[in-house]
Amino acid sequence: TLMRSSAASDVYKRQMLMEIILLLQREMKAAYSMLNNPLKTLTKKEWLLWLVSLTVVILSNLATNDLDLLTLISALLGVTALIFAAKGNVWAQFLMIIFCILYGIISFRFHYWGEMITYLGMTLPMAAWSAITWLRNPSEENENEVAIRTLNKKHIIGLTISTVIVTGIFYYILAWLDTPNIMFSTLSIVTSFIAASLTMLRSSYYAVGYAANDIVLIVLWVLASLENPAYIPVVVNFAIFLLNDMYGFVSWKKRELEHV
Repeated sequence: TLMRSSAASDVYKRQMLMEIILLLQREMKAAYSMLNNPLKTLTKKEWLLWLVSLTVVILSNLATNDLDLLTLISALLGVTALIFAAKGNVWAQFLMIIFCILYGIISFRFHYWGEMITYLGMTLPMAAWSAITWLRNPSEENENEVAIRTLNKKHIIGLTISTVIVTGIFYYILAWLDTPNIMFSTLSIVTSFIAASLTMLRSSYYAVGYAANDIVLIVLWVLASLENPAYIPVVVNFAIFLLNDMYGFVSWKKRELEHV
């Protein structure tokens, strides 16, 4: 009896091990599919939007007397990330990580501590976590895209509470650092946190959060450019980001309605 019980236990353990291996294989296959060349999935309309956005960004940066290569590169990466995000492609998150690093450096140079802390200390790690959640949740309809999630009451309540806490903490940090234009910097943190959280949650409203953040940043960098015209291209960059984020929301909503 003991031998039979032991044999049955061994069989059960082997079955469980095989199921775990098969599950891991399926997840790895799905993740590999999402890492395919994202340019192949773009439509003609998306190619046009991407190329026009890149052209406007390049021309606006070249039109200034003081070309800042770092600003130009970060903007080009940002636009590309937004186009891939509109497709629900995980490469958007990898590009966002690089963008956060470059934008953090740009913000440091103007002493926009709030922007630097937000993107390096919050948006960057949240983008890394979003990459993981997106890779683990591919769409059943299209393995190149992330599955869209509908928010429930628990998500909304949790997001509201965490936003209030983050706002309070960062406001005092910014005040302590004597950050210029502190109200807009605080608003930028709030909108950025909401957008990054919705991205992790795979909600189509992530783009609304980023669009709100773009508007705040346009105001913030307009104020900066009044002191230093070299930052005018940054204003143009975020105006282009706003256009792409609006397209991202329309794209995700369209896909969400198609799969209902």
